[in-house]
This record gives sequence, C-alpha cells and structure tokens, in this order.
Amino acid sequence: MVPVARSDGAGHVLPTWEDIRAFAEHAETVGLDSLWVSDHFFGSFPGAPLEGVHEAWTITSALAAATSRVEIGQLVSCASYRHPGLLAKMAVTADDISGGRLVLGLGAGWHDTEYEAFGFPKDHRVSRLDEYLRIVVPLLRGETVNFEGRYNRAVDAVLLPAPQRRLPVLVAGNGPQLLRLVARHADAWNTAWFGRPDERLRTRLAALEEALEAEGRDAATLRRTVGLAVIDPAHGEEEENAFSGSVGELAEMLRRFEELGFADAIVVLEPMTAGSLDRLAEAIALSRGS
Repeated sequence: MVPVARSDGAGHVLPTWEDIRAFAEHAETVGLDSLWVSDHFFGSFPGAPLEGVHEAWTITSALAAATSRVEIGQLVSCASYRHPGLLAKMAVTADDISGGRLVLGLGAGWHDTEYEAFGFPKDHRVSRLDEYLRIVVPLLRGETVNFEGRYNRAVDAVLLPAPQRRLPVLVAGNGPQLLRLVARHADAWNTAWFGRPDERLRTRLAALEEALEAEGRDAATLRRTVGLAVIDPAHGEEEENAFSGSVGELAEMLRRFEELGFADAIVVLEPMTAGSLDRLAEAIALSRGS
C-alpha cells in the first residue's frame, strides 16, 4: 500500500506527490511486485478526527506513469463513488498509461462518514455492487452492454477505444452474498486485514470455497490476495490483526500465507518508509529461499 493519507506520512503530515513517487520508485527498485492505493474522501477511520487523503485514481494514473514494472491496483475502489461506465473508462485509460499493469480493485464500500458527507446512498451496497459488476466487467471485456437494473442502466454502452487486454478485476470483501459475486465475476479476491493467520482467516477461506462451489467456479481460476498489517518492531509492538516481528519471522509468516493458497500479500507498512520497504523485500527474499 502506498502512503496517501495524513496518518501514512512521516510525522503524520500529508505525503506530497514527491513523497508518494519516491516510495513507489523505491518499492519497484527493491523488487516488490505491486503497488496499491486506497479510495477515500477522508483518511480516518470511524470515530477518529477527519484527516486529509489524496484521490485514488489521480494517484493511480500518476503511479502508472512514474513506474515501469510493478502492478498497480486499488484496495479498493468504492462502487458507490463513480458511475460504472466512467470507472471502466478510467481503468482502461490508466491501464494504457501503465503499459498493461493495472488491476481494477472494487468493493461495496463501508465508510459511512463519507457517504453521509457527500450524499451517496448507503442502502443495499452489495446489491449495488452486483449491478456495477454486471456493467463494468463486460465493458472491460470489450462487449457492448445493455442492462436495466434497480440502480444502474446501460444502453448499447461500449468502451472506445476498446480495452487492449483482459484487464483483471479484483473484488474485496466477505460475507455469503459478496463472495458469490466474487465467484461470478472476479479474477481476484482480497480479504483483509490480518497479522498472523488465524481462525477468522480460515473461516473466510472456507466460505470462499463454498461460494466457488455453489457457482460452479474452478477454484484454480481465482487469484487470492490477503491484506496484511506489518509493524516494524522498532516502531511498535504486535497488535490484534497486525504483525510485528523480525525479518526472519516475517519471512516465515509470508510462507504460511502462501501455503494457505494466497498469491499476493498486500501489505500496509508501519511506518511507510524506505527502511520498511527494505525490511519487507528482505523478508520476501528469505521466504523464497534466496
């Protein structure tokens, strides 16, 4: 995850674009595989004071131009915040800027403060995501879409220029209804946030397998990603749903997630610094036996 909010920055100062670019370039230099951007109007969690945060898709496009190798995705774009046709158009353009490195991350949304501040509807968020995916996914496959739903409609909608490749769609979240959407529409799935693997994670994996089976989806065709919170021991102790340990312990933890079937660990680092990136890169190398 790249730093985009005030609490992500050094000294809890909102990171500038120069800060974000330097972080991304260092991540690419040390060999990390992907960069991810959160999508919010405010950078704070419920109950905390509001704080500044940069707009996700502006940063996504800037990262696409500033890097050359890493995948770039969102964890995740909120389906409520942008029209499905507009988001599909944005994704294809950003993918073109990146040279074919974009992963479109989508979710139903959850941050009520943002919904209330800007007048977005809070009802039936998973059902709204269902309709959203029925428009966005076929558009990204180069299809002409006709759809009449309760919340969205499309009439002979098509993306021009057409997508240059099959742009992967990641859907994040949990719960039976949302996992059925993952099984029907997604190329990848994310569940978050975790420290060490726990019973909560195993329960979510079992629920995913049930959804895949119910939809007749080959489990091998779905990329699994997991969101991890990793604290540098010099900056804090281990917390619930956040890991703090040595580089060797972090490497072992990454191996455990891989054994559970995860292809990617999407990591929130504390602090978000070049030193933390170096620790993570060292742990990845150890986990791969190199």
